Amino acid sequence: MNRTALLASPLLALTLAACSSTGPSQVYQAPVAVAPAPVVTQPVVPTPAQTTQQALLTTSVANGFVDAGAVSRMTAKDTAQANSAQFYALQFGRPGAPRAWTGDNGTTGSVGVGPYVRVNNLDCRDFTHTVKIGGQEFTKKGTACREQNGNWTVEQGAA
Repeated sequence: MNRTALLASPLLALTLAACSSTGPSQVYQAPVAVAPAPVVTQPVVPTPAQTTQQALLTTSVANGFVDAGAVSRMTAKDTAQANSAQFYALQFGRPGAPRAWTGDNGTTGSVGVGPYVRVNNLDCRDFTHTVKIGGQEFTKKGTACREQNGNWTVEQGAA
């Protein structure tokens, strides 16, 4: 055998041994950045009951539904009762059937409404809110319109 063959045989054996699959081999993989899955949210659409409840909470007689002279003399209970009566009269009341309320210390009131009319794509109603405090009567007449969100507002310029 020649010298080259003697040196080549062990090198060839080592090379082939390195390629054998007799032992486990580890392959390094670089970490892969994974973008988080997009979060899909559905818009929260309130139920009709939730819309009605929110509109009730935002109807305030201090916003033009009651004569200003009466508002300054009303207690918290008077105001709460008047707010509720005003809202339910506008929302569900029948024309000609006033909705009465009673507050503190003999304070009373009533709200009458007219029929629904459509104005600029809004439902509107005329109303008359009468408050009696200490024998004195305060009357406010106006037109209220229900906004798209369910809230009732007094139209400006309404007497």
